[in-house]
Amino acid sequence: MAEILGKSAAKIQDELNKYGLELKVVTMNSSTRTCVEAANTIGCEVGQIVKSMIFRGKNTGMPILIVASGNNRINEKKMKEYLGEAVSRPDADFVQTVTGFAIGGIPPIGHISKLTCFIDEDLFEYQEVWAAAGTPFDVFRLTPDQLAAITQGKIISVK
Repeated sequence: MAEILGKSAAKIQDELNKYGLELKVVTMNSSTRTCVEAANTIGCEVGQIVKSMIFRGKNTGMPILIVASGNNRINEKKMKEYLGEAVSRPDADFVQTVTGFAIGGIPPIGHISKLTCFIDEDLFEYQEVWAAAGTPFDVFRLTPDQLAAITQGKIISVK
């Protein structure tokens, strides 16, 4: 693991520091771009990987952050029940514009835009989870309760 953080990871570390929690961004030697890569690189279960996915309201165009367990596929029809509108997956440019990060390293915090956030209840099956920190190589470990506190997300069933 590297000691000096790049620009995106340093931004997330600064964001984490605002919460007064002992959370530390680490740079891995191998990719954490996908949930499977991340679990293999970190040495944890795929379900412990926090995947931060951006969706877009089909009517309003509003960006929505869904923070899910790496094991789970997000049920877009169920999201319509929570939001009152259907959602779609936006293109990479939209994701970059609203978050400031490229797909494959989107963190659950530190976005350019204020995002409505939903958290997968299955993440609470684990004592600790791992989230991206702005790049495909940077991650941070936290508890599901810490994740809920820093994102202010609503805990739901996403699958």
